[in-house]
Amino acid sequence: MSSARLLVLFGSQTGTAEDMAERLGREARRRRLDCRVLALDSYPVVNLINESLVIFVCATTGQGDPPDNMKNFWRFLFRKNLPPTSLCQMDFAVLGLGDSSYAKFNFVAKKLHRRLLQLGGCALLPACLGDDQHELGPDAAIDPWLHDLWGKVLGLYPVSPGLSMIPPGVSLPSKFTLQFLQEVSRTEEWCGPTTDPQGPPSELQPFLAPMVSNQRVTGPSHFQDVRLIEFDIAGSGISFAAGDVVLIQPENSASHVQQFCQVLGLDPDWCFTLQPREPDVCCPARLPQPCSVHHLVSRYLDITSVPRRSFFELLAGLSPDELEQEKLLEFSSAQGQEGLYDYCSRPRRTILEVLCDFPHTAGAVPPDYLLDLIPPIRPRAFSITSSLLALPGRLQILVAVVQYWTRLKEPRRGLCSCWLASLDPGQGPIRVPLWVRPGGLTFPKMPDTPVVMVGPGTGVAPFRAAIQERVAQGQTGNLLFFGCRHRDQDFYWEAEWRELERRGCLTLVTAFSREQRGARCGHCLLLCPQEQKVYVQQRLRELGPLVWELLDRRGAHFYLAGNAKSMPADVTEALTSIFQEHGGLSGRDAASYLARLQRTLRFQVETWA
Repeated sequence: MSSARLLVLFGSQTGTAEDMAERLGREARRRRLDCRVLALDSYPVVNLINESLVIFVCATTGQGDPPDNMKNFWRFLFRKNLPPTSLCQMDFAVLGLGDSSYAKFNFVAKKLHRRLLQLGGCALLPACLGDDQHELGPDAAIDPWLHDLWGKVLGLYPVSPGLSMIPPGVSLPSKFTLQFLQEVSRTEEWCGPTTDPQGPPSELQPFLAPMVSNQRVTGPSHFQDVRLIEFDIAGSGISFAAGDVVLIQPENSASHVQQFCQVLGLDPDWCFTLQPREPDVCCPARLPQPCSVHHLVSRYLDITSVPRRSFFELLAGLSPDELEQEKLLEFSSAQGQEGLYDYCSRPRRTILEVLCDFPHTAGAVPPDYLLDLIPPIRPRAFSITSSLLALPGRLQILVAVVQYWTRLKEPRRGLCSCWLASLDPGQGPIRVPLWVRPGGLTFPKMPDTPVVMVGPGTGVAPFRAAIQERVAQGQTGNLLFFGCRHRDQDFYWEAEWRELERRGCLTLVTAFSREQRGARCGHCLLLCPQEQKVYVQQRLRELGPLVWELLDRRGAHFYLAGNAKSMPADVTEALTSIFQEHGGLSGRDAASYLARLQRTLRFQVETWA
């Protein structure tokens, strides 16, 4: 090995940055570099002053926020009392993963790069800004950047004489070994905490919440199945406020588990213990010891996710079949990314389906490599749509069931939403593992502060919790803009809103985008039977004087939640035009006014892709 000891640190929310960090680790080892890969908050940040070569891989979440597993590192790094020469011995590079449809695209990577320079670090390259919106995904920017990065690194730390790079197609050792047991049966395996939980439920010790009801709230002819699901959390120690989110740990379906085990030649009743190969690698805390193959596949391995490029790279090294290995190597190469996009990303082909397409390779995969190949099932976050003040001991969520068609034979299904939709508490007791964490929205505590909420579709979920909470506390300044397609198909909680209107607790403004008929044609004065779509941003403009009065004169807080595609930009544009038209501000002053609202948390946004 070369004398360099490379450190790869990642901040990851959904697993993409972690996957990229592991890929960097493998590429480093192929170049004979000693390499550690760690989550940023798992690394003792005070040791950073002793590191000579570090690659940071970080995602951006929410509205320009760092991922949860780098927040402690982030707070430490931005301490004002750190000397400007703290990192003067460190060569570094920053790889960012983001989505350019968000206003703060790769904000964390950009800010981290600048801060490392301020602390004396030497940048090997400008920060790489991977973009999910690119047709080929983040790799379109990452591949050429990595080519330059390894050139720089090997210029500083060349491969030792007599050694060469380990080529693609040759497998590296697995991260773990699975030691199969002879005596333990699946029915005896560990299935939950053996001690009383310390503190509130968490990812490592979720609360198994009884499901009380699972009700479809969209009409039978509506294109999407949306569920209102209620859980009993009495005695759990769970507490939450409006704006918080609940995280749910889903499972793979029984049919997919069975198919996966058949393709890989695994017996679901086998039990094993997990052993890391390297001393600084920990076993996944979510896996029991001992563990059955059934538990591993049903509750841990994300076999229905769309595989990343690293999956094909690893699988190629394990393939005994020449033709299959050739295709896998093509998909894992920079030159094969268009083909991989057409085969996998565009139709949303799953890991299980890919394994079925490469049967000789799948049947030869050693169990030791399962955790290297397949990412863990990530918990899914849902806005809590109820208040403990209105529904004590209960927690409700609004779930849009994800199902759509591509060119593949079977429809694409969201793992968590379809799993939840399949559960019927009327058929017997059902418990769902969940826990709660703070969300991205916080609501004012002062009773006389009005709130303006814009929540089209399922984006209204957190606002129902806020309205319930505020009404229970006697706060009546609630203005809600709600948009959906049809009044009789997807108007969530209509009766509840109307009753609150009657009581003077809520002002409701609706926009039904598929109901406007008889609009005036632009070419004549006749009423034409065309559809004129009406959206929440149009309603905002129509009530511009009221919105300006609430924000500028009465100190209202403004909230926006929903799909990130175009709605947030459209609503922001409508707000800016209101500031100009009804506040008399110039374009520049209107932008500054909006920025000031954001800085003081009087304009908050929660969106999802």
